[in-house]
Formats: sequence, C-alpha cells, structure tokens
Amino acid sequence: MAENTEAKEEQYLSSEEEDSEEEDSEEDDDGDNEDEEEEEAEEPKLKYERIRNDLEKILEKHAASCMAVHSKFLAMGTHWGTVHVLDHQGNNINEKEEAVHTTTVNQISLDQNGDYIASCSDDGRVAVTGLYESEHNVVQVFDCPIKAVALDPKFSVGSSRRYVTGGDKLLLHEKGLFNRNKSTVIHEGEGQIRNIQWRSCFIAWSNELGVKVYDVLHRQRITFIRRDHGESLRSEIYACSICWKDDKTLIIGWADTIKICVVKDRLPYEAQARRLPLRFVEIVSIFNTDFFVCGVAPLDDKLVVLAFLRQESRDSENESQRPQLKIINPKPDDYEIISSDALSIRGFQKYEANNYHLEYIEDECTFHIVSPKDVVVGRQRDMDDHIAWYMENDKYEEALEMAKENSKDLVRHNVLDVGKTYINSLIENEEFEDAASLCSSVFGKNKDLWEEWVYIFAKIQQLKVISPYIPLQDPRLSKAVYEMILNDFLRTDLQGFHRLIRRWPQDLYDLMTIVSAVKDRLRELPDDCILMQTLGDLYSYDKRYDKALAIYLKLGHSDVFELIQKYNLLHSIQDKLVMLMQLDADQALQMLVDNISIVPMKVVVQQFKEHPKFQYQYLDAVFVKSPNAGQDFHALQVSLYAEFDRTKLLPFLRNSNYYPLQKALEECEMRCFIPETVFLLGRMGNTKKALNLIMVGLGDVDRAIEFAKEQDDVELWDDLITHSMDKPSFLTGLLNNIGTHVDPIILIKRIKEGLEIEGLRDSLVKILQDFNLQMSLREGCKRILVSDCFSLMDRLNKVQKRATRVDDFKRCDCCHDLLVQSNFQEITMPIIVFYCHHVFHEECLPAYNMESCMICHSQRRRPGSGFGLGVK
Repeated sequence: MAENTEAKEEQYLSSEEEDSEEEDSEEDDDGDNEDEEEEEAEEPKLKYERIRNDLEKILEKHAASCMAVHSKFLAMGTHWGTVHVLDHQGNNINEKEEAVHTTTVNQISLDQNGDYIASCSDDGRVAVTGLYESEHNVVQVFDCPIKAVALDPKFSVGSSRRYVTGGDKLLLHEKGLFNRNKSTVIHEGEGQIRNIQWRSCFIAWSNELGVKVYDVLHRQRITFIRRDHGESLRSEIYACSICWKDDKTLIIGWADTIKICVVKDRLPYEAQARRLPLRFVEIVSIFNTDFFVCGVAPLDDKLVVLAFLRQESRDSENESQRPQLKIINPKPDDYEIISSDALSIRGFQKYEANNYHLEYIEDECTFHIVSPKDVVVGRQRDMDDHIAWYMENDKYEEALEMAKENSKDLVRHNVLDVGKTYINSLIENEEFEDAASLCSSVFGKNKDLWEEWVYIFAKIQQLKVISPYIPLQDPRLSKAVYEMILNDFLRTDLQGFHRLIRRWPQDLYDLMTIVSAVKDRLRELPDDCILMQTLGDLYSYDKRYDKALAIYLKLGHSDVFELIQKYNLLHSIQDKLVMLMQLDADQALQMLVDNISIVPMKVVVQQFKEHPKFQYQYLDAVFVKSPNAGQDFHALQVSLYAEFDRTKLLPFLRNSNYYPLQKALEECEMRCFIPETVFLLGRMGNTKKALNLIMVGLGDVDRAIEFAKEQDDVELWDDLITHSMDKPSFLTGLLNNIGTHVDPIILIKRIKEGLEIEGLRDSLVKILQDFNLQMSLREGCKRILVSDCFSLMDRLNKVQKRATRVDDFKRCDCCHDLLVQSNFQEITMPIIVFYCHHVFHEECLPAYNMESCMICHSQRRRPGSGFGLGVK
C-alpha cells in the first residue's frame, strides 16, 4: 500500500510518465533547461502525490467529473453518473458506491460532519445519501439539468434538513411544519447556476451574470458581484470557482480575475432607514491574472490557485500546457507569485480549463487537483520533505543543520542518516578534509560508527585526514584502530607520527607493538633524528628512562630537561653535566641551582674542572640566588670573575666576606685592576696606599675625594691635600668638594702664592656660597626652634589652666574622708588638686608645703608644680 501511495515530487512537477508525453516539444524543454541554469533551484512550497489503488482502476474505465473532499473520505463523481466514496489512499469503501444518476455528476456536497453526501446531475436528479443511516435520504427529480447542489453544513444535526439546488433557478429545500418538505425559490432569471457553496449562514452561488450571496438567517440576498470578463469567456468553459476562507470571507476565481470579499454587518438604523439588508459585502482585493483560474483555495494569508495557461492560438492541433498550482500573495489590486509548480497530469495535452477542479481540506491544508483521468494531492511540506529536497539538490550542509535543529519533528529522516549521506557525498567529491571534520558532530559517541568509518577512510588511504578528529576518550576506540593510524603515519609521515605519539595518551595503543615497529623502521632509516626522538618518547612512556635519557642526550634534544624534572632523574645525570651544559646552558644551570641539595656544588665544580667558563656560569648563578651558599668557592670565583666578567668582580668583592683578601689582592694587582685593588687595600686597612694608587694610578681626584669621605680619616685628608699642592686640577676638585668635611681655610692657607689654579675664583665663590647657605640654614633652624618652644609653652599653659574633674565619691589622699558632701548644698572645706591627680583637703596639707604633692614628693616624683582649686 505504501509503495503505491508514495511518490516523488518530480513525477508531478515537470516530468512525464508516458512515452507519448516524452515526445513533447523540444523547444519547450530547451527553454526550461535554460531557465534552470539561469536560476538556482527553488524548493517547492508543496509536495505532490498521485492517488492510486482503486481510484486508478476506476479512472481507467471512467472519467472524473467532480469531487468533494473531507478529512474522513473522498467522494468522486464520474461522467457515467456514479458517485464513488474512497479513502485518502484511493481505496474504494465497500458498499459506499452510489449509482443514482444516469449521466454526468455535476457537483457533490458534504455536510460538516461528513455524514451525508449530496450530488446532482444533468439528468435532473438530486440525491442526498447518508453514509451511516438512510432515514433522511432524498432523491428528487427536476425537469431540468441540475448543475449545482449544496448541503447545509449542519444537515446531519439540524431538524430542517436544508439543502439548495441550482438549475435555471436557485431553490432552498427544507422540512417545515409536520415534517413536510418545502422548496423556496431564492433567485431565478439570470441563466444557469453552475456553482453553489454554503458556509455558516451564507450561501454563495454563480450564474451567467455574476456571484450572489444569500443570508439564510435573515432570509435576504445581501450582494451581487458582477463578473468582469467578456462574454467570449463562456461560463461552461471557464467556470466560476467559489470557496469560503472562513465564515465571512469569500474567494472568487473566475476566468482571469480573482476577488476576495468580506461580509460585514450594516448598522441596524442605517439598514432600516434605507431599507437595505443587515449585511453587505465589501471587495477587499481584486486583480487580473495572466492565466485562467480553474480553482482557488486559501492557505493562511495566501491563496492556492489552479491555473490553466493561456493558449497562443486556438488551433485544434495546438496542445494544452501543463496546469500549474500557484501560491500567490494577494494585494488590493495586484498579486505576487510565491511559487509555481507545473503538474504532469495524465492527458493534460487534450484538456481545457473546465476539465480541472481544485478541492481542499481546510484543517489539513491538502489540495486535490482533479482531472478526468487523474487525481493529484498537494500537501504542505513537512520537515522531512525539506530535508529530502535539500539532499536531492546536493545541499547537504543545510539538510544536516535543519535535521539537528528539528530532530524531534523528523519521521523519515534522522541526523545520523543525513550526516552519513553528507559525508559520503564529500568523499565522492574528494573533499576528504571536510568529510573528516564532519564526523565528530555526526557520529558523536557511537564507537561502532567511528570504527566503521575509520576503516572506510583507510580503504581510500585518507587516515591522515581523519586522525585529528579521532576521539581519544569518549568513546575510546579499540587499540587496533589507533595502531592502524600510527602505522600509516610511520610509513608515510614521520613528523606526523611523532606528533601523534606526543599528543595521544600512551594507553591508546600497545607500547611494545609500536616500539617494535619504530625499531624496524630505524633499521631502514638508522640516522633519522625524528625516529630516534620518537623512540625516546616511547621509552619514557614505558618508564625505561635510562634509555630515553641516553637517546635525548645523543640527539642533543632539549626535552632531556623535561624528562629529568618530570621523572626525578637528577641522581642519574651527575656524570653528564658537561653534556647538559653544552646542550642548553640556561636550563642546565637553572636545574642545578634549584637542586643543590641533590646535586652538590662540589660535584658540579669538579665536573666543570676542565671547563672554567661553566664553573664561572654555575658559581655566578648560585651567588645571585644565595650569596652565602657557595662560600667555599668564593676564592675560585675571584679568578673566574677576573677571567670571564670583570664587571661583576667589584660587586662580588663588596658583597662577599668569604674570599682571602691577600689572594684576591694579588689577582687584581697581577691583572692591573686598579678599582678592585683600591677597594681591597681599603678593606685591608692600607688606606694611604689605596689613596696613593687612586691619585697616581688613576689620577682621579673625584674618586680620591670620595674615598677620603668613605674613610673619614683626618690624616687621609691631609695626605690628599699634600699630594694636591702641586696639581692645580686636584686643588680645583678639592676646593669644590671639601667644604663639608674639612675647613676650607686649611686648604687655602696651604696653597702656594703665585700658583695658577684654573677656576679658582669660581671655587672660592662656591665656598662662600656654601658658607652662606650653612649660616642661613642655622638661622632658619634657630627660628624654627624658638617658634616651636613658644608654641609648646603656650600649649602647656592652656592645658594646665583647664579644669580638673573631681568625682563625688573621691576621697582625700591624706585623711581619706569624702571631698564633697552628698547633699552638694555647701562645701565646708577647700580642696587642692595637683596635676598628678592626687586630691587633698586644704587643711590636710602642711602649711609649709602647698606647692607640691606630698605623696609624689615622698616618692621623688615631680610631675610639676602644684596648683590648687579652692571650692567654697
């Protein structure tokens, strides 16, 4: 059954099934191909499906003339006068076939519940048949052909059992009093009525002049909408299509015109005053089309139109074009085509506009295109259809994205299948990198799928491409997969093989298997550094650190330091220190300095005995970190600094106290390092020799003065002055700098008369200025001191003048009686309060000693002179 009902859209959009159809005009096909090349394919808005099964068999013998559709079933009339009731798959429902007519069935109408079917025919018969009961069945014969019929939507539940028929007049049939049938003429005299549509309380019908609407509730016609096209477009060929969008919106499609009308309520007083119907119809949209309308139906705020394309000529040899189902967006006086699908209906070449009908099921948004020999159903496309269309048009990326976003709504597709199809497409197009990058998002944590597709990539020799995306933890694949990838890299890309060994956890594969494979490869490439380095990594993973360390040192690779630190191999390198320094001196020094407790300094210095520069670098690094750590080697450091970096020698001599001064002096004198020699002589106490070396060896008066200032020795200043008497430049320096340490008069008096000294005047002026500055500073200090004394005295005076608090429970420190009586009425005796806070009755103090506290005086404490406050 499913195989019969499912079909691809291409069967209906622009392809032909019969051999005769394939022989269509080649010019049209060429034009279509050019259009397809110019414009990118656009997804259809609807999907199409041909109804098959029993319906096909019926149409092989008969021709469909009309159809009515319901969510429960389909009702199809034929030109042989038979009404067939079928399910939506086209299967004939047993015992529901009605043959009440002898000729063409013109229209079929269903009630709202789908319980009753009404049909009419050119033989003048109208039949109302119940599908589940026959109590209210009606067969009525008229004396003229009946072109249209419509059941009251509430026919099955109402008591009046109303329906309308249309021939040369419009008749309303209902049951009246005492259950008698009653027929009322609603309209007549304007030609044949060809279409009737009843919804809610409104009946719309079309005749030769236009469309009218009747209000059943108020029993009055409310509008007449005249047809706009000429009489040349005859109604029997270009039939009027009417449908209700809702209870008050009417859509009319007639020939090449479409109108949208809305029923509105008129104000009661206006209707009464002007004697007008209580309701009226307003046309909200009207526009002409470049095609003929064979049927119209609503789709949200848009319209679905079955279009018959205009013929360029009316010659009998000219075949008709395929009908088109268009979705348009109506505007007040124009329309916009949203989509247009050409339908390959069987025998479309011979059909006219009146051979096509469009029926729809509002709740399900399905559209039935009816022709004499074919019925095609158009449905809104669901998410599965969108994805299928994208995949058919090689838009796999969009399809996958849509599948991920709407995975819960999918029935026929799923993310995995779409993703696998996408990956296959990329592989077919040799876009291997894109295919590999997609695997993670498609396969997720599915171990079996990952292993399956890794083997697929192996077959096409693209393991390198997928290796960056292989999951390493969740999920973890079998070891054979990882070893297969490693082996591929080992044979074709040694650098990549090394990167994988570094990046992948070692428990992903069997270490011994890979080590064995690397050794085999080394036999082919014995001098390959990358292979050696990788083997060292593998040995370290296998905890054979001695072998790994030997390989790293042989290669001179910096990873040796990481290996030593990571696995604490410091005890194993004490005989390899020179090699480590030659490999990377900075890292080696840092490691040795940080681990003095494990690798003793004595061992390091002994190892570097044949490499003095390494000794210098090591001892200098130790001294910088901890000046006292290498005190046993400070004597050696003096010669090393002198040999390799003299700039660090003097700071070292100043900061260290652990080198022999005499040996250091001999080293500096041997190398003629005068500043260093001067410092050592000064440190040894031979300041005169040091000063003489500065003056004679360096000839630097500023340094000599600075040295004399540091030593602060009068004899040293005297030697400096004596040495400078015959050197005018020295005298100038002394005059400019000696003022703060030695009285300048002493120096000036010792200068020989007539000695020419450059800048003497300026030097003397500077001495006088310095003297004036000193005197000014002294005066300023004196004024500040006096001012501070006065201010402090004033503060002391104010403090001493303040009142002193005496509590009522305070007692005399002599007689120990209360100082103040409890009634506070009268104080009979004055009291004396001292600054030491001792309080006495005036009478308790001896008359000869009222100036000081006798308690503090006896303890030889004198906080200040006593000051009494008398209280009467």
